[in-house]
Amino acid sequence: MPESMLLAAAAGVVAGALALGVVLLLRRLVLAQRELGTDAEQATYQTLHLASRAAKHVRAGLDGVDAARAGRSLRALLGCESLAIVDLAGHVTVEGDDAVRRIAGELAETACSTGKPHVQRRIAIGSHETDAVAAPILTGGRPVGAIVAFSAPVRAGLIRATGEVASWVASQVELGELDASRAALAEAEVRALRAQISPHFIYNALNAIASFINTDPAKARDLVLEFADFTRYSFRRHGDFTTVAEELRSIDSYLELERARFGARLTVTLQVAPEVLSTVVPFLSIQPLVENAVRHGLESKEGGGRITITATDSGAFAEITVEDDGVGIDPVVLEEVLAGAATGEHVGLRNVDARLRQVYGDEHGLVVETNVGAGTLVRMRVPKAHPGPNPNAGPAAGPTTARDGSPSR
Repeated sequence: MPESMLLAAAAGVVAGALALGVVLLLRRLVLAQRELGTDAEQATYQTLHLASRAAKHVRAGLDGVDAARAGRSLRALLGCESLAIVDLAGHVTVEGDDAVRRIAGELAETACSTGKPHVQRRIAIGSHETDAVAAPILTGGRPVGAIVAFSAPVRAGLIRATGEVASWVASQVELGELDASRAALAEAEVRALRAQISPHFIYNALNAIASFINTDPAKARDLVLEFADFTRYSFRRHGDFTTVAEELRSIDSYLELERARFGARLTVTLQVAPEVLSTVVPFLSIQPLVENAVRHGLESKEGGGRITITATDSGAFAEITVEDDGVGIDPVVLEEVLAGAATGEHVGLRNVDARLRQVYGDEHGLVVETNVGAGTLVRMRVPKAHPGPNPNAGPAAGPTTARDGSPSR
């Protein structure tokens, strides 16, 4: 067979293979398109995807890097030429030159002053003209900024869509403010707990140290070091979380100081599974339970008593208990404390219970078994996985079970 015929045959085979490959590729694209759903389903997915990408940035504020990132997703969502986010202070986040920035600021100011969308047409920007719509971002009925969309021309659909986006941004801003309020509340609760610890405990600890200065200087020096370790941990200014191991180290310092005061009247038993030592827990969540046991359980008991601290591995959870054989708590009083209706004594229990529920959810609040003269057992059950804020956590009031079997709430 002549060489030319062989080349032609080879070319035909290659062309056929390419054609088959194109057919297979097109078939795969068609199938993939079907898997993504109808055009309406794809549009819904794209809208939700862009909104999800923008949400976390919008919650961080209407200015700065986060606003710029949110603006890119919102521009794609509206399909406009350019989009500006303007906050109430006049900060304009937009991809464009100073002229665009200035015009966006003016339009946003008008929309915020009227509380309604504002449309301006035939805006000269450089060598071309465009239209723009500005919609105010309203939270609680007051403007906090505006969304400005540039497009030529601005049609009725874009006006409505920009208004809807502004309303959605407003809801995200409110959620961001709520997150910040929750964080501030958690910090305030920890500060309140520190304030509760400091006056009572520091006074007793310093008295205990002073009692050894003349009789046993070495003991006094060791107690000063324990006191320094305890206060350094309790009043640290960083981190909402700690580990069980760190919390127990602080508790050990605390109990050394209390042993100096109680002497043989205080007996402590510690049973800890090594597997739970690295479990992350809210800062100052175990220590207040131990202090509550000493301060309210044993101080008033003739002859002192025993405290038992256990931390056991329960699969995906760590279960921590603090038990004392002290004077106990009236279940009615305890219920009022955990419901926030009582102040003063046992505020540490209420504080820890509220923070556990905020972080993990209502099902992880404190479980307390107690009655007058029957001692107190406090149990907390936390996931061993690293915790995060729980936006769905409900009211911070939880179930208690009295040792006499009275109904739980």
